[in-house]
Amino acid sequence: MGADDQWGDVTAEPRGLDYAEVSAGGVPAMWLVPHGADRERAIVALHGGGFVGGSVYTHRKMYGHLAKAAGVRVLLATYRLAPEFRYPAQIEDAVTAFRWAAARTAAVALAGDSSGGGLAVQVALREPGAAALLLLSPWIDMDPEQTATSYEESAGTDLFFTRPMVQGLIERYLPEGMSGVAPEVNAFYADLSALPPVYVQCGGDETGRGDSERLAKLTDARLDVFDGQLHTFQMAAGRSPVADEAIGRLAAWVRPKLGL
Repeated sequence: MGADDQWGDVTAEPRGLDYAEVSAGGVPAMWLVPHGADRERAIVALHGGGFVGGSVYTHRKMYGHLAKAAGVRVLLATYRLAPEFRYPAQIEDAVTAFRWAAARTAAVALAGDSSGGGLAVQVALREPGAAALLLLSPWIDMDPEQTATSYEESAGTDLFFTRPMVQGLIERYLPEGMSGVAPEVNAFYADLSALPPVYVQCGGDETGRGDSERLAKLTDARLDVFDGQLHTFQMAAGRSPVADEAIGRLAAWVRPKLGL
């Protein structure tokens, strides 16, 4: 466990599920298993943290709430962090975890929040077979210019995720000389036609809302914008009615995609 594990304090402890740490093909991961969950279907979840932080410990409770609501197991996977490890280490680990889970289940969906949402899209672009994508405030655009208009629109409410802050994270994630608009790092410049069904959630007051809106237009995804909410507001699951509603919507949408 690391110094950022208190991120998970905002999330209430879900009841009625078990945690089991595993090696998913060499990638550290954790099964979140609701009591009575369907054993033939699963969701692979990738945590956020700007590629520089986060872990299975920071996000186990939020994705535990999703596992309970959906009635399926969630494999929450972590990945090597920047700047010690830069692209493509994060995508390689995420792909490995997805392959490991897909080989052990009849149907598997992908989920991710923030940088984990962007990773989930990159996995789906590289690996066929995901039943669906569940994206919570996904961070996709690696263009250092960061021209999304929501930065200005949300300047008074989202004081943390500023353009300079995101630009600094991009510098730590991408190797020197790597273009932030290359298709292999920026899904907005890739062919998205083969993606599975996509459901995107974001907060109406988050600066990164532009990524969610742009992805929804490019993929014909379902997009739910929650008024007055900030980046990855779903982390307040179990304590916030709007976070619980969001988790419930994700679960209800993904169950038929998994054949339930």
